[in-house]
Parts: sequence; structure tokens; C-alpha cells
Amino acid sequence: MEFAIVDIETTGGSPAGGGITEIAVVIHDGEAITREFQTLINPGQSIPPYITGLTGIDNSMVRDAPAFQEIEEELWELLDGKVFVAHSVNFDYGFIKEAFLKLGREFKPQKLCTVRLSRKAFPGLTSYSLGRICENQKIPILARHRAMGDAKATAILFDRIIKGSQDVVFSSLKKNSGEAFLPPNFSLAKFRQIPESCGVYYMINGKGKVVYVGKALNIRDRFKGHFSGGVLPQLKQQLKAEVTDLQWQLTGSEVMALLVETLEIKRLWPKFNSALKLPKSLWGLFHYQDGSGYFRFQVAKVTKNLRPLETFFSAEEANQFLKSGIESYRLCQKLCGLRKVTCEVVQDDTCLGACKSSELPDAYNARVEEFLTLIYESKKNLMLSLPGRAEGENAFCYFEGGMLSRYAYLKCEDFPDPGKLEVVPRVPETFYILRQYIHQLEMDQIRVFSTLTDR
Repeated sequence: MEFAIVDIETTGGSPAGGGITEIAVVIHDGEAITREFQTLINPGQSIPPYITGLTGIDNSMVRDAPAFQEIEEELWELLDGKVFVAHSVNFDYGFIKEAFLKLGREFKPQKLCTVRLSRKAFPGLTSYSLGRICENQKIPILARHRAMGDAKATAILFDRIIKGSQDVVFSSLKKNSGEAFLPPNFSLAKFRQIPESCGVYYMINGKGKVVYVGKALNIRDRFKGHFSGGVLPQLKQQLKAEVTDLQWQLTGSEVMALLVETLEIKRLWPKFNSALKLPKSLWGLFHYQDGSGYFRFQVAKVTKNLRPLETFFSAEEANQFLKSGIESYRLCQKLCGLRKVTCEVVQDDTCLGACKSSELPDAYNARVEEFLTLIYESKKNLMLSLPGRAEGENAFCYFEGGMLSRYAYLKCEDFPDPGKLEVVPRVPETFYILRQYIHQLEMDQIRVFSTLTDR
């Protein structure tokens, strides 16, 4: 069995948008190094100054270097049939796989990560970065952040592991070990403990600090998705480099998960959660009665002379809210300003015929009134009863002025006195969560209070 120890330098970014500027490959046959290969590569794009500062590779150095397609055959023959080895392997593999894919070749070798191998072979270190582990193992790096310098150091590290802990290497090669997508410093045993339930999760770095908070219907699947999908590849690589542990709390429902996630992000301000920014303008949902007697809705920008039923950060958010009401109360998209033709033209059977006057205004307006009542009541003090985390338990959430102010998980069916719930800081974003989901609840899940002690 042969191993191709690989290191690349890139223009930064993701495999889909970035380019390779240098590649080095060191072939190891399990006993010794048998071959070396290295070359600069013209990435077909400019190298950012900060990358030049890190690697020393600038645009003039790669101007006359071969493009990837010019070394494609030689590199393919060098890597084909060998185990692909690298420090944080998915970074190097991702770029090379993408480069081959653009040339019509599917590159799918077996992979080994020397970060993960090192964690097993040399447990207990505070860091498994290439620089730190080479310092610990007294392995020289002749040219840090250059492809051959890092590849040679990784090859020496791999040589020590395979000769000193051969079982670590070959057990990691077992097909479907389930470790390939995980962050290098996150154990498979910990991954297997993650519940497949709804809740909020906390990604933690090596210093014990929360760096990301998220919510999910299935926490394990969502955690895996952070590192195995193609969405936000740059964030994926940053999280992979930092995450060493995961904590979680179950919530019982998606609504509760959203509320708790919002509170926790505001409490912790994790570095990888984007802060919510207020928009320059607000949008509103307006209500009026037309000349035929039908109640209508319209989404428009808020001005000082117009007072909306509700305000939103964007037209898209306002339309989504309106669509939720349309679906819940079987309203007409044409009368709600979301369609220019009658619903019959597009065969929308949600509408009962108000837009062609086959449903009388009184019948149609009665359902609009139900929608309006819910909007007005959502601004009062109210309590929601949501599914709990276990059988016989419910989550009770108390909102004052539309914002979550108290909640608790209780083993009771009837609405408790709000004073028995735990007080939480009021976060404006919880108002938008309430408004988004209140239409999906049954009326017996909602209790309106005039005061905090009103029962």
C-alpha cells in the first residue's frame, strides 16, 4: 500500500471559488519516502496580499507557472491508487477534487488525516496544528506555509505514526469508519452521543468557549451537515479548525428551539453567529376594505403617515407572514395583493372564490377577521403551550408585548400562573418568531392574559 502525503497553497476561499498556487506530493510506501513532486501553479486569478504575506507566493511567481490542466496527467498518475494523506485532509482534498472535477475527472481516493491520526497516536496535546505537533515531536519544518516544507514535515510525522502505531493508521482506513466529515479535533465517540432530537446545540473550541449556537429538528444530522455539505464552505473550514466539543439542550419543538437559540445567541454572542442588523427601512402589512366590501391586504414600505398592522425588516418577510395567514385561513392571494390574476387561472384551490365574487364578502371577511384577531392578540400578553421534551411535559412560553419574557417546562396540561415561569431577558427577535409561528398553533395552545397575574 502506498500513501500520497499532500500539501497545497491556495488563493484562499473555498474550493469552488479559490485556486491552487502550489502543490507538493511525497510518496510513502509504508516504510520510507520513495518519491517527491512539487510545482508552483498558475491559479488563473489574483493572489490576495494577505495570502502572499502568509505563504510568500505572489502573482509574479506564478505568472509563468503551469496551469493545473498542464500537470493534470502527471498528478493523476502520481495520486491514482494511493491513500490521500494530509494535515486537515479535507481542505487539501477539497481543492484537488474540485480542480480534477473541472477537467471532467472524479477524484475519490481513500483519505487519512494526520491531525486525527496524531490525536490517537499522541493523545493529550493541547494543540494538533502542524506547527505545534511538529514542535512537540521535534520535527523540523524547513519552509512553513510552503507546500513542500509542510508536506515533508507531514510525511515525517506520518512515518512516525505508521511505524509506532500502525494499528491507528489501518483502523482509520476501514471503510465507513464514519470519521471523514468530522472536525479533526472532534471525536467519533462524542459524535455518536449527539441526540437525533429537536433542540439547541453549542459548538465549543479547545479553550472551552462557545463559538457557534444553532437549532435543529435533528441535532446530530444538523451538526454533520455543518461539515459535510457544500453550503458556506469558508465557514465550514473555520469551524472545523476550532470545534473540539458539542453541548446541547433538547427543546421538544422547533418553535421552542428558535426561541432558546435566539436567547442564547444574545447571551453568548458566539464568534461564528452573525449579529442581527437593523435595516434602513421597514415594511408594513396594511389592511383596508374595497368598494365591493371585501377586506384586502397590501405589503408596502412604512411611512410616517401610514400605520401598519405589523412591521417587518423586509418585503420578503412581510409576504411570508401574509402567506402563512392565507394558508391558515384560506384567504385569496389576489385580494391579499400577492397575485394579479384570479386564483382560478392558476388553479389555486386554497381560495374559495372571493376574487371572482363567487364567495360573498361576509363569509370571506369572517376568516379575515380571525386572522386580524390573532394579529391583535399576539401583541397582548399571552402564553403558548408547546410540546415538551418528554411525555407528559409541556413547554409554556409567556410573551409580554409580543416578546418572550418567561418560559418553563412543566408536567401539567393546564396553563400555569405566568409568575411560576422562569424570567428571561426580553429580546426583540422573539417577537418575530412568535408572529411567524402563531398561525400554525391550535387555539387551545394559546391563552391571552390582560395582566401578569390574570388567570
